[in-house]
Amino acid sequence: MDRKYACYCGLCCENCAVKVKVEPAAILLYDEMKKAGFENVIDYIPGGDGFWPFLKGLADFGACVSCRDGGGNPGCAIRICAKSKGVEMCALCGEYPCDKLTQFFDRNPALEHDNALLRDGGWEAWAALQDKRKSDGYTLQDDHVKRQG
Repeated sequence: MDRKYACYCGLCCENCAVKVKVEPAAILLYDEMKKAGFENVIDYIPGGDGFWPFLKGLADFGACVSCRDGGGNPGCAIRICAKSKGVEMCALCGEYPCDKLTQFFDRNPALEHDNALLRDGGWEAWAALQDKRKSDGYTLQDDHVKRQG
């Protein structure tokens, strides 16, 4: 697990549906369309002139990077707080858990468990869990679907 995908709040960006499902699908779609010659006719398809560069960029570079690496909401209160305190992740902060983070637990049910694992078991245990989830095809959005279903 690449540590740059460990968000300050304790989420793992590598387990986001965009990384797990959308980016691989974009690579496949781009490759198939290129093989079929769409690159040469895309300008004749309505909206193709914007779609092709978007798809190529998604296939070549991915959709986003983690908040630790400059992506995400620059106004995120959790990120601002963690950076100002110089902590790698909220779970490692002396004031954990705070109001900013506990409100986030409601939307991200696995987060409280994951942060406890990080505090008690360290980076290795937390990263192993994230890697297992990734290999199982889990996405962070799976928790949201379970809660709504």
